[in-house]
Amino acid sequence: MKTALVTGSSGFIGYFTSLALLDAGWRVVGLDCLSDYYDVALKERRQSMLSTRANFSVINDRLETPGTMIALFKKYRPDTVIHLAAQAGVRHSIDAPRSYLQSNLVGTFELLEAARAYPPAHMLLASSSSVYGANTDMPFAETDKVETQMSFYGATKKATETMAHSYAHLYDLPITMFRFFTVYGPWGRPDMAHFKFTRAILNGDPIDIYNHGDMLRDFTYIDDLVASLMALIGVVPKTGAPVAHDSLSAVAPFRVLNIGNGTPIKLMEYITAIEAACGRIALKNYHDMQPGDVPATWADATLLQTLTVKRPATPIATGLQNFVDWYRDYYKI
Repeated sequence: MKTALVTGSSGFIGYFTSLALLDAGWRVVGLDCLSDYYDVALKERRQSMLSTRANFSVINDRLETPGTMIALFKKYRPDTVIHLAAQAGVRHSIDAPRSYLQSNLVGTFELLEAARAYPPAHMLLASSSSVYGANTDMPFAETDKVETQMSFYGATKKATETMAHSYAHLYDLPITMFRFFTVYGPWGRPDMAHFKFTRAILNGDPIDIYNHGDMLRDFTYIDDLVASLMALIGVVPKTGAPVAHDSLSAVAPFRVLNIGNGTPIKLMEYITAIEAACGRIALKNYHDMQPGDVPATWADATLLQTLTVKRPATPIATGLQNFVDWYRDYYKI
């Protein structure tokens, strides 16, 4: 039985990734600090569901705690690492940048140092579409220059890509960096738009719409994302063996990869789909663009399809209906 280390295992993506690994016959070691960035009860509920599984072990600690990662790697010797733990949120990074420095940079450093001592067969590390920043040529391709991040969150994610590349080069660590595009679905994060919009609509409260609704987003349903991660565990980067449209480094077993639908949706269409799923029309407050945000994201998913044959394809109406159904059940509305 192979062992996977999943950091952020009690988070939204971490929970579903851990579940998929367990279902596929892996032993899963989960690490999560259960931070209070959003409702801890939601994280505890996810963790308790995973803990009923025989092959799941959990450590509640922070990545950045000195000695934690090296001890974990030494004890479990993971075959695969899926690093999802991070301080998330573009807007929160304006108010609390130090938490991003500690979790995203120091925490990832501790992970890389542990991997250097006890190398896994493949490391899959989460990045973000936020690294594309002020880029305007779309769809965003992995080979685009990414030097103009618009938020400190995006900057920390770009920094983790750079850090990881250096370790891949110096220590021959196979690393794939994933740039996620607005992941949504049941058990999602309460700070994300689909969660906030659904809560407000069902409570009869107004929703806040930024840039007066003139926004485009490439949304990725959670099941599609996890399927992509699972398919890519065995797609280990090898120096000197690129495929078409590859971002593979010339000097390291290192690749960056978009995971997105490749079909941007207008914000107002997205809201309409949530209204349809809720069976109610939203009260709307329109605002200017928020600091650090970008007007559009759009993933070029060509490389993902080349490597895995598939690409995310769940229709937005289907994914949002699944989320609203879960929300009504979970909160008894």
